[in-house]
Amino acid sequence: MIYIQNLTLQRGTKVLFELANLTINPNQRVGLIGKNGTGKSSLFALLKGELHSDGGDASVPAHWLIASVAQNTPALECSALDYVLQGDAQLQNLQAALKQAEANNNGEEMAHILAQLDEIDAYSAPARAGKLLNGLGFSTEEQQRPVKTFSGGWRMRLNLAQALMCRADLLLLDEPTNHLDLETVLWLEQHLAGLNCTQLIISHDRDFLNAVTNTTVELSQQKLTVYGGNYDFYEQERAQRLAQQQSAYVKQQAHIAHLQSFIDRFKAKATKAVQAQSRIKALARLELIAPAHLDSEFAFEFIEPAHLPNPLLKLDEVDLGYSDTAIVKKVSLSIESGARIGLLGVNGSGKSTLIKTIAGELTPLAGQIIRAEKLNVGYFAQHQLETLRSDQSPIWHIQQLSPQVREQEIRNFLGGFQFQGDMAMQAIAPFSGGEKARLALAMIVWQQPNLLLLDEPTNHLDLDMRHALTVALQSFQGALIVVSHDRSLLEATTDGFVFMHEQRLHHFDGDLNDYRQWRLQQDQLAHQSSQGNAPSSSQNRKDVKRQQAQLRQQLSQQSKPLQKKIANAEATMAKLGTEQQALETFLATEDAYLADNKAQMQQSVTRLGEIKTQLATLEEDWLLWQDELEQLSASIQAEFGE
Repeated sequence: MIYIQNLTLQRGTKVLFELANLTINPNQRVGLIGKNGTGKSSLFALLKGELHSDGGDASVPAHWLIASVAQNTPALECSALDYVLQGDAQLQNLQAALKQAEANNNGEEMAHILAQLDEIDAYSAPARAGKLLNGLGFSTEEQQRPVKTFSGGWRMRLNLAQALMCRADLLLLDEPTNHLDLETVLWLEQHLAGLNCTQLIISHDRDFLNAVTNTTVELSQQKLTVYGGNYDFYEQERAQRLAQQQSAYVKQQAHIAHLQSFIDRFKAKATKAVQAQSRIKALARLELIAPAHLDSEFAFEFIEPAHLPNPLLKLDEVDLGYSDTAIVKKVSLSIESGARIGLLGVNGSGKSTLIKTIAGELTPLAGQIIRAEKLNVGYFAQHQLETLRSDQSPIWHIQQLSPQVREQEIRNFLGGFQFQGDMAMQAIAPFSGGEKARLALAMIVWQQPNLLLLDEPTNHLDLDMRHALTVALQSFQGALIVVSHDRSLLEATTDGFVFMHEQRLHHFDGDLNDYRQWRLQQDQLAHQSSQGNAPSSSQNRKDVKRQQAQLRQQLSQQSKPLQKKIANAEATMAKLGTEQQALETFLATEDAYLADNKAQMQQSVTRLGEIKTQLATLEEDWLLWQDELEQLSASIQAEFGE
């Protein structure tokens, strides 16, 4: 077990933990969540022995092997496959010992080591490493390429594969989905769920946390709070805890005020001195309840664009790429005012190339792009942070966009992104990645675009900021194209999908669950092809495509009633959730407990109980219908041999 007892940890002048406690059992899969700067990465460093506590204790069993993802990858000559194999330290040590025994011609030692290699199934190691690399998007040919030939994002995937290769007792993953596309995230979810080890995962991707973790630990107010479920469970339990805490806080404050009033009135009177002193002692013994604290501090929205021409932009038979090499061909796409498009596809398929071309950063190799006269593009690139001036302040960055605007107006605007006080005036060099990403988003919002192009905008953003961005995008009046591995963001802000596949842009008729099923079919076909079972003629390929189309059509027809039930349930749950939040907000105020509001308070408590009962029933039905939908999909696939 991992024990954290009365932990106090300080970095510089900032106290991250004070008398924090936590116990993690073997094979638990724990999601660590909290605002940027609350100490998640510092907790990892503490468990790895890279930091020492300022008080208390944090212990990991001495015999446990810890694996984590390296943050840097040197430009090595060895192949990607060999680099990943280095993650199995036990294998590496035994192989080195075997070489030494061979050099010493020590037959007895060689036999002993060979037995150990057989015990750990060493001979399957290259196959295991290859499977990991394949799951993370490396082709068979790429697995033999030198590490130094890969870009930074692909090297991070190699580091992840190396950590997964380790025979770890404790796996520490810090934002493992950054640099991954949606397809690879889905693979990683399945892989982690099947690992037999304790896992601690820092992530701001709620869908990923829901799929992988079975326990959630919140880092907030210098404490570690455990919730016995995934992220959705945490949200429900946290809301109830906060409501109860606020109610208890309000009652205690009223009690304190009553005691203090008696003390103030009678402590100077001889006849009441004893009673006053007893109340002073009672007040001193009182264990104070803190007011309920909500971490989400971001509040911003996209201002309605000054102009909304229609269409905003049109691509006609456009070839996209670099120099003379086309990555995507014959792209035809009309972006209408109000369009909300999710762009899907594996890394390297051309998503960012399309976004850059629409933004005007790349010139099309062929075809024509027609732009509306009053088109105003807001573009958030994957590497947007590199365009910021580290020696300048948030205010300076906005002033470069609008030199004539008063500083106070800029300060008010930046406050919604939590750049307040001195922080708005200081150079951004020491800012975290999340803080710089917030500034980059603020600059885009300030420019009032009518076409938003967002290429992985949630990298570096914590859950609260992701939620604030999602809410802001939902009310955005212009057109939107999003590339993201964050399914919650895609599902909440888009109403249609296009995807890159085999150098073409295709429209996808379905939701992300349908897309996931389609990707699994493609992976299975690719596997069959690698095993020599690919169709041998163009006619066979047409038959396969026809069968796939038939599968999708049958699934769509049979699943529509279930999908309608699910959609209606989700709409009702959302409506009830809004009403629940309003009631809990009222019950958390002091006014709710005034005598004049007694009737309203009682009605609110009664209605809140009814809503919770309705929500529980709806959630059970929703889960049942989701299971039926998945079983339907599986049965149809089995019928068609998929």
